[in-house]
Amino acid sequence: MQESIPIPACFTGDKSSDDPSGLKSGQSAVMSVYQAMIAGLSRYVTIIWCKNLMAHCLWILIDTGGNEQQYTCKVDLKPWHFWNKKGFKYFEVAGNKIEVFWDLRTAKFSGGPEPHGEFYVAITCDNEVVLLLGELKKEAYRKTGSRPSLVDALLLSKKENVFGKRCFVTKAKFDDRGKEHDIVIESSISVAKDPEIWISVDGIVLVHVKTLCWKFRGNDTVLVDSVPVQVFWDVHDWIFSPGSGHALFVFQPGSPPENTGSDSSFSSSSGSIQGYCLILYAWKME
Repeated sequence: MQESIPIPACFTGDKSSDDPSGLKSGQSAVMSVYQAMIAGLSRYVTIIWCKNLMAHCLWILIDTGGNEQQYTCKVDLKPWHFWNKKGFKYFEVAGNKIEVFWDLRTAKFSGGPEPHGEFYVAITCDNEVVLLLGELKKEAYRKTGSRPSLVDALLLSKKENVFGKRCFVTKAKFDDRGKEHDIVIESSISVAKDPEIWISVDGIVLVHVKTLCWKFRGNDTVLVDSVPVQVFWDVHDWIFSPGSGHALFVFQPGSPPENTGSDSSFSSSSGSIQGYCLILYAWKME
């Protein structure tokens, strides 16, 4: 029997169907969507890490590629059950056996729900590792007894739900071979008459926006290790609906397309971003 995934309302874009109270109580979440070759077909694999005061969970969802129900696997990472941080599960997708292996016993976390080192999560099918997360690759291949897939999984998008008062922190890679970067967003909305925001990468301020009451939506292109990255922001709810909404920040590697016109800013409802991107939903805590 398939379990339903409590995807945060801000990830679905449907505020009417989901009660955001879970978000306001402090549930942080990271959702990554990959494209992987599984049983001869290219399928979407969604990885969701969720954490609040009572639970810490990993969800794995595999799209069937049709109108059938999506297949899900849930792993409860309860801090008082050390044994549950290493394990194995299996299920079927369209008649094909899918195996999930994980080892999070030494995983490093930086306050969020997603680990950033010393772990692995491996998904296998037909003796191939179709998706591998984490740095412990040798241990993963040895444990699964499977070979690497002939087609590497492709990360399509990453969405993150974070909370803070004036500072919001995350990590991201902007190319496959590059390092993971520290991203920090700071705001003076709560303490300044003329609010500002600063967006830093690896400790260097790359975007500084003043007079946010007029520039609450906008975009800029910056260089991170010689890689152009488009940065979009929408802090409308921070300015005009304090305490009831989130700000939206989008980081998309690549140069902006030509002839975009004088205003290429991104609205949370426009859906105008295409290609790989990091989407950050920032919720201010009073």
